[in-house]
Amino acid sequence: MTHLIPDNRGRLLVACSDQPGIVASISSYLQQQGANIVQSDQYTTDPEGGMFFMRIEFDWSTERNSFLEIKEGFKKVAADFQFDWRMEQAVRKKRMVIFVSKESHCLLELLWKWKANELHVEIPLVISNHADHQKEVESYGIPFHHIPVEKGKKQEAEKRAIELIKEHDIDFVVLARYMQILSPTFVQTFAHKIINIHHSFLPAFIGANPYAKAFERGVKLIGATAHYVTDDLDEGPIIEQDIMRVNHRYSSEDLRIAGRNVERVALARAVMWHHEDRVIIHGNKTVVFS
Repeated sequence: MTHLIPDNRGRLLVACSDQPGIVASISSYLQQQGANIVQSDQYTTDPEGGMFFMRIEFDWSTERNSFLEIKEGFKKVAADFQFDWRMEQAVRKKRMVIFVSKESHCLLELLWKWKANELHVEIPLVISNHADHQKEVESYGIPFHHIPVEKGKKQEAEKRAIELIKEHDIDFVVLARYMQILSPTFVQTFAHKIINIHHSFLPAFIGANPYAKAFERGVKLIGATAHYVTDDLDEGPIIEQDIMRVNHRYSSEDLRIAGRNVERVALARAVMWHHEDRVIIHGNKTVVFS
């Protein structure tokens, strides 16, 4: 969002078994704290024995309570209904690290949106296994860390990256076309905090040159998928997908360009929805209050 976020704006995300009284209990608690609900979205998979999901934005009275007091007090409500929940202060900028390899389109889209104040995050550093984009990144005033991934030394490279992430108190990781497979150790260290983007030819056209294969097959749609990273490669909970229609006039290079355009847009949306606390993960799926 580009509008000014009030200092006293809170966000609450809730997931639990559907049951009577959930909305009433949350609303009553916030009302008791002098808070005003400014936006509320909810979804149930099935009113009879299904799962219930809710996202609320509220403004609290700074004269009555602090955010931490409201968050602490909500634990009693959460325990009564066995909520899986989190409460965030909306004005706090999440700290994001970007991983990139040689292709820069997703990286530059995120940096441009950040510079234009369309992406309400902090970017303390960018990490890459290649040095190609160091000058571009540093031109934005962001430190660039080149961590090459040499054969037989991947574990050492990941260890250095993890040290940097913890050192900079990073909230989440974005793989902006980072062409390395992360180890289970890395993924588990930042579970549900790593966002990746890939073209939606998978698994039909895998390998080094999927656009050439797509051209040979005469594809009519180019797509991209942004998702959380799990140990199952490219099969984590999906946050966003987008497509672009193409036709027989597109060369393999035209398809590649179209693919880059879709990838950068889909990834930017997914990052925005994540940092605005619009995503609830349930199993290998997501509920996105976009």
